[in-house]
Amino acid sequence: MNDATAANSPPQERPAHPSFWEAFVYWLKLGFISFGGPAGQIAIMHQELVEKRRWIGEHRFLHALNYCMVLPGPEAQQLAIYIGWLLHRTWGGIVAGTLFVLPSLFILAGLTYVYMAFGDVTFVKGLFNGIKPAVVAIVVFAAWRIGSRALKNNVLWALAALSFVAIFVFDIPFPYIVIAAGILGFIGGKVMPDKFKVGGGHGASDKNFGPALIDDDTPPIPHTRFRWPYLITLLAVSLAIWAGAIALIGDPVLHDMAEFFTKAALVTFGGAYAVLPYVYQGGVETYGWLTGTQMIDGLALGETTPGPLIMVVSFVGFVGAWTKEIFGPDALFLAGFAGASVATFFTFLPSFVFILAGAPMVEATHGDLKFTAPLTGITAAVVGVVLNLALFFGWHVIFPNATAAAPFSGGFEWFYALISVAAFIALWKYKQDIMKVIAACAALGLAYTYAV
Repeated sequence: MNDATAANSPPQERPAHPSFWEAFVYWLKLGFISFGGPAGQIAIMHQELVEKRRWIGEHRFLHALNYCMVLPGPEAQQLAIYIGWLLHRTWGGIVAGTLFVLPSLFILAGLTYVYMAFGDVTFVKGLFNGIKPAVVAIVVFAAWRIGSRALKNNVLWALAALSFVAIFVFDIPFPYIVIAAGILGFIGGKVMPDKFKVGGGHGASDKNFGPALIDDDTPPIPHTRFRWPYLITLLAVSLAIWAGAIALIGDPVLHDMAEFFTKAALVTFGGAYAVLPYVYQGGVETYGWLTGTQMIDGLALGETTPGPLIMVVSFVGFVGAWTKEIFGPDALFLAGFAGASVATFFTFLPSFVFILAGAPMVEATHGDLKFTAPLTGITAAVVGVVLNLALFFGWHVIFPNATAAAPFSGGFEWFYALISVAAFIALWKYKQDIMKVIAACAALGLAYTYAV
């Protein structure tokens, strides 16, 4: 073997086991750089943990990811919990999952304060005027991206159409659509299994990065074995933490948020875009925590900050508690941060339970996990739900002064419609980075606001 070949060949020695502190520093860093939505976040983890550090092997990484994709909740954060648990037991998973979202909570809370306190300033308003149509394009692009992967036949297309009609025409709550889609998927899997046969979505790569610390041939790690006492203890402690947190919340607004975001956490099949209509229905229509326009602004902030996109719930909690003045008119920031913290805690708590309870069972088999037929049905329904969300956001951006009674009144914002179209083309045809598209649209919005 010549020197050039040796330099390019993968290393042959397994890396040393990282200390808890070394892993802590990595998870903290990840919390600050996890831009790009779940695909970007998973790519960042793969590059660092599989390719560079080799803490986990390619197949084990994908095996864990396929399990996370089956669960409700943010799969990238759940993957971090899973790998943290593999490396350093339960506390490793808790630290990894917490640090994945904690920086985003503080960053988003700070930006939301600026938004609420200075949102009427022309400069801030101009930026958001440009970002909003970009958000419309991003959501339409998300619907296309999910649909192109999920809708492989006419049956699944029909299921997506039914879900769109259910939420757009009949305003059926999102959880009911999820349940119905799951039931139809289960029946479809029995009657026409070939129509509901979908893989986990992530095939294994043939690339070799060298032996990993946790690889296919790694002997079973003692703490990853399934144990009934561990499972029972974990579920009991988790339930006690949830019930105790609920009991400690005295303010009725925060109490409503705790219950609502717990439910939201259990219906986030398909990622953040899928659950946003449910958060909209609750936050805007049921509880009146924020307006539809503010919801778009929150999604815009969520797209421009690190962490899972579902962190938009912290924006909803912040604005809701601020608007309701739960601690009085002189403590608005404190109220907002309390609302953001409650929304974040109750949204992400189930993810820890799902991983820490289920991972030992997943580790018992290293075969590829498959999507079940019910999940296939739910994924198809998500496409219709996300399309409805795109139409809702687009309506608010292009007809900002319209009402439900007069949906096309108040003037048509042609400039922002053009920005949306251009942003979608940039994302879809030219594969531009979301952050660059948002920045360009923000600049256009700012220039147009000052021009007019």
